[in-house]
Amino acid sequence: MTGTPPAVTVSLLTRMLREAFSGPPGPWTYFTDTSPGTGVFGTISRLSAAAASLEGGPGNTTVAGHVHHLTSSLALATLGLRGQPTSRDRSRSWTVSRVDETGWADLQARLRREYESLLVAVETHAVWDEDALGVAIGAIAHAAYHLGAIRQRLAPRDAEALP
Repeated sequence: MTGTPPAVTVSLLTRMLREAFSGPPGPWTYFTDTSPGTGVFGTISRLSAAAASLEGGPGNTTVAGHVHHLTSSLALATLGLRGQPTSRDRSRSWTVSRVDETGWADLQARLRREYESLLVAVETHAVWDEDALGVAIGAIAHAAYHLGAIRQRLAPRDAEALP
């Protein structure tokens, strides 16, 4: 019995990361719907800073808070894949809840940079052992969770805007 070739592992991991952040790459998906703009970037790009700062859902969090938390999480996953120590303390990743337009643009740019850094870390990772797979799969699952939380939070607003 042989293991999965590293190229297949990398291809699957990067495809799922891209789906979570950029949306579905084709006519089918692993976990999002097939509509354009269903990834994190498409979902948050149409939000103003004021909309991203509205509290709602469990814990009265904001979309900006989820994005900041997700940005921090991606940075930790990248460190983990690079073999650097990471902290399990995630309390500082929820310190942002409200943003102005400049802060919102900066936060979205930071999220994109951390996403791109994680993609590079996945694409260049040499040995896919249990720890490395756990970090990468955990990052995908975590991103999918927060994508769902953000989209669910926006669903009532979108419904209210309909005629």
